[in-house]
Amino acid sequence: MSSTLSGPSKKNTTLKRVAILFAGGPAPGANAVISTAAASFLRNECEVLGILHGYSSLASYSPEHPLVDGEAYIKLTSKVLKRTRSSQGIMIGTARTNPGKNISHPSHLDDANLSAPLRRVYEGLVSLGVDALISIGGDDTLKTANKFKMFQDRLPPDAKRIPVVHLPKTIDNDYMGIDFTFGYFTAVEFLAGEIRNLLHDAEAGRSYYLAESMGRSAGWLAYGAAIAGEASLVISVEDIIGSYRVEETTTDPDTGVAETRQVMDLDRVINRIVKTMTARDAEGKPFGVIVLAEGLAELLPSKYLKGIPRDDHGHISISHVNLGRMFAKLVSDTYKQQTGKSRKVTGLQLGYESRCAKPQAFDVMLGSQLGVGAYRALVEEGLNGVMVSVVGQLQLHFVPFDRLIDPQTLVTVVRYIDPSSDFHRLARFLETAVNE
Repeated sequence: MSSTLSGPSKKNTTLKRVAILFAGGPAPGANAVISTAAASFLRNECEVLGILHGYSSLASYSPEHPLVDGEAYIKLTSKVLKRTRSSQGIMIGTARTNPGKNISHPSHLDDANLSAPLRRVYEGLVSLGVDALISIGGDDTLKTANKFKMFQDRLPPDAKRIPVVHLPKTIDNDYMGIDFTFGYFTAVEFLAGEIRNLLHDAEAGRSYYLAESMGRSAGWLAYGAAIAGEASLVISVEDIIGSYRVEETTTDPDTGVAETRQVMDLDRVINRIVKTMTARDAEGKPFGVIVLAEGLAELLPSKYLKGIPRDDHGHISISHVNLGRMFAKLVSDTYKQQTGKSRKVTGLQLGYESRCAKPQAFDVMLGSQLGVGAYRALVEEGLNGVMVSVVGQLQLHFVPFDRLIDPQTLVTVVRYIDPSSDFHRLARFLETAVNE
């Protein structure tokens, strides 16, 4: 029986060189994940390559333009990793290049043109002698990892296989299969501090701030920051249900085809915010901070989204919408109409400054366990096509891709806040009380 003070023993493995890749937006604790994953493999005498800036180099690989050390990748050695676990930023960089963007059904993988970027990724990794890939990123990066595995499943039997393990990353915390993602608590703490600063400013000037928080698909970040920052009200996509949601029918000017979509009842949402303001007036508190999740922009009526560009993943460019500023004008006008008084309302965006904040201890611990989990999944368990997850007291478990991704659309399932959950109810308990 080994001692509880014994370190992990060396494991027999066919893996000689692994690659680590980070894609999508930054998150605090990224280097804890990268560093511990790399250190685990180095300890087992396995070479580690850090692929620079996501899939950007791999997706454009060709034999005529080989991947160059220092440009497309770096070797992650013990010297490179020295005291990086708690550091800020992303030591291997990131990018949003999406080699699977043309694949929206399994049959598309059989089309040489549609799957060409995935083939270039595969051939690029083969050219580097990579035996396994560790993917770190959000739901779009998880989709890419799954498509990369499915692409390899269709290769001839004698072709090299590169097993892929995915590590979930997003400050939005909207991942199925894991309770909390690394960086979430650091981002919440950072944004909560900004909200508290804004509260003091608002009180001094008897005014309001409408703070637009990151969180495209779900409201975890907005709710966490509002609770910890003592905001007056928080609204996210999960709240646009029932009477707050209406159907809108529009006609495509080019095709003449009518399209019906679910949107927010903007007037009702604005009135709900004004109710909070008048309730605070009655309490002698003519100031406050309202937190809005940026994902509300996706539910705006179509007239507010005209000309807004979309990215490779089909998402609208939320920065072009400027939800906070738009809502500020509507709220200010409605408040004056209902009360006859003027109240300064300022819209601003929060979030980007939190993505590379100094990671707090829990995120370093969580990120470290996920990094080690990649080693344990590939070497100790011999797995392929799994996401590393942590539950309870940092207990590892491994979730197969097919439990997280729709097998036909190849789309991940977003984890929303349950409006009946105690987490959601906590915010309602703590913010300014308004009877609906």
